[in-house]
Amino acid sequence: MERGLLWLPLLVMFFWLAWQGSKEYQKVEAYRTWAEQFERAKYDIYAVLGQKGNNLTWGKPTPQGPIKLETFSLLDVTQIQFLVDEKLVDVENPPDKGRSIELEFLFSKSTNSVRVPFTEIPLAAEWGKFLQRVLQDLRSQPQ
Repeated sequence: MERGLLWLPLLVMFFWLAWQGSKEYQKVEAYRTWAEQFERAKYDIYAVLGQKGNNLTWGKPTPQGPIKLETFSLLDVTQIQFLVDEKLVDVENPPDKGRSIELEFLFSKSTNSVRVPFTEIPLAAEWGKFLQRVLQDLRSQPQ
């Protein structure tokens, strides 16, 4: 009897982990379907981000698919900043560690900005470099 009681918490833990794994798998599969419409996309536990042409769409991943989706045009962006722990960081020389990792998009026509969270500094730095190149290319094209 005592042995059974000792194994019960482990059994409960196993089912909880299996349930969590199933939810994460559903999130990834919903993201995969959502990401097919984009030229470039990223998924992590904090946010999904997709780029198609000059437009960026981002939102929060859920097992049913991304929610709270927002879309904006890179044509409206004046600057892209790489923030680690609320401090401006150079994308070419990112720090090794940080708790809060975000790309901030500043707009020309409003005082609002959009902050897209990331879980990994290298991933955020690569996206920052890529989007800054796209932004420079857009500015260099004749209007």
